[in-house]
Amino acid sequence: MRFLPASAFALDLIFVVGAVLLAVVGRKTFGVFPSPADVSENVSTAGPLIVFGWMLTLVVAGAYNTSVFGAGTDELKRIFNGSMVAAALVGVGCFFADYPLSRGFYFLAFAIGIPTLIAGRLAIRSALHQARRRGSLLHRVLIAGSPAHVDEIAAVLGRERWLGYRVVGAVTPSHYLEEETRAGIPVLGNSDDITSVVLESGADVVFIAGGALASATQMRRLAWDLEHERVQLVVAPSVTDVSSERIRVRPVGGLPLMHIDPPRATDASRWGKRLFDVVGSAGLIVAFSPLFVLAALQIKLHDRGPVLFKQTRVGQDGRQFPCLKFRTMVVDAEQRLKDLHAQQGYEAGLFKMKDDPRVTKPGRWLRRLSLDELPQLFNVLRGEMSLVGPRPPLPLEVARYERDTARRLRVRPGMTGLWQVSGRSDLSWSEAVRLDLYYVDNWSMMQDLSILLKTFSAVFGSRGAY
Repeated sequence: MRFLPASAFALDLIFVVGAVLLAVVGRKTFGVFPSPADVSENVSTAGPLIVFGWMLTLVVAGAYNTSVFGAGTDELKRIFNGSMVAAALVGVGCFFADYPLSRGFYFLAFAIGIPTLIAGRLAIRSALHQARRRGSLLHRVLIAGSPAHVDEIAAVLGRERWLGYRVVGAVTPSHYLEEETRAGIPVLGNSDDITSVVLESGADVVFIAGGALASATQMRRLAWDLEHERVQLVVAPSVTDVSSERIRVRPVGGLPLMHIDPPRATDASRWGKRLFDVVGSAGLIVAFSPLFVLAALQIKLHDRGPVLFKQTRVGQDGRQFPCLKFRTMVVDAEQRLKDLHAQQGYEAGLFKMKDDPRVTKPGRWLRRLSLDELPQLFNVLRGEMSLVGPRPPLPLEVARYERDTARRLRVRPGMTGLWQVSGRSDLSWSEAVRLDLYYVDNWSMMQDLSILLKTFSAVFGSRGAY
């Protein structure tokens, strides 16, 4: 990990130099902002200065701080902001120096360079996540706190393996005498000996959870004890499944206060999202009209049964509606369901099984590419569903909902959502509910756009589709 900033710097330098060279070629080839001057003459002098200044602004913007790599949008924001500052400084500098820098070169250099730098960082992040999932580049983590808090944090870190945290043990209050927590995390000592346990275990990250320390003075002393060790101290409050956009930390008189904005379920029902749904669904209906015709013909010719399958689902605020799908099963599929429930040991949640014997031949390819769900675009157009949202549940599921799970009904259900891009049918019931609740509480239009883009990858990869 300590070589990551240097590697990122080298890659960024290659991209910046490449963008400058491509801008020279593009200016000559495409004649962007044409002028009689030869771009090669002034770029030979300004080019190296632009590269040096651009990289310097990225360094000053903190684009190579170790803490920004791997997660969140901070890394990409620093790349973008640093590049925009570099562009502004080049423009202003040439204006005051009366330097005849080609406008076409200037425009192309930053128009090519900024997206390329961001794409490079995303590629580094993807490679880092893959390495961590395979067990490489991991941090050794010690969690200090009450057993319940330790297990809660360990569960999150175990679920999000791409973060690169491997829990090696726990430190609990002195009155806890068990050798491990309920989740099986080994207890290596008590809260009075955190420093010595950290050094003995070889941990390079310490999570301080609830119940670990009795006062702020103990926290300050712990920071002093670890001052000269290569150990990162992380305070983990009892807050989970809250997006960074809802969290603001404001130090007041030396006391860091965490402000958490209210959940955004109401925002997900406003006119902006609805307008996006109407325009998007109408456009997709027109674009996919040939697929509608092809699928309808194959279904009808296969067994002469109905083309569409209507199933009652529960929408926003508990309102029921007929959810439309292309029929992918035999006509008497519902009558065969009880026998399959008994065979599979079904208890609750949406019933799905691999190699379902009720699926027809045309239904297999429709399901594999999720084309069976295309008619739901009409549900979106009618206002019963949204392009992005929680999965539309069955009335039987809703009848068994606990209080927390019922929050899924605060917004319109979606054709796609976090459940779709995170594994679909491969997810457990509890994990699907957690993702839906996260979406409801942390909705944003940018998140919707991100989910839509990821949906194409999930659909074409056929992951979890059966």
